[in-house]
Amino acid sequence: MEWPHDPDGEKGSEGKRKYGQAVLAKKLDEEGDFPLSADEFAEEYGDEPVRLNHSRVVSVADIFEGVDEEEFEDIVAFHRAVGRAMRENDMWEVDVDAHA
Repeated sequence: MEWPHDPDGEKGSEGKRKYGQAVLAKKLDEEGDFPLSADEFAEEYGDEPVRLNHSRVVSVADIFEGVDEEEFEDIVAFHRAVGRAMRENDMWEVDVDAHA
């Protein structure tokens, strides 16, 4: 897939490689963006890449296909809904057992 920018380039990662929800979180202003419409977020950022691991990149739209919520009251609600969608759709690359 052709991306509008390199997911590891300056625009995609601000000089450091970011993965999964960290990529999505940097697009948000915790104070000014909430409540946030899921459709508006997906429409604005849908074509942008999200790196899941060292070799797998998906689009924001791919992730949001699995998000059931229409609106997020705050950033915690956003992360819960997006995290749930990523886990349910095999896009969650964090191995919690490895960190125990």
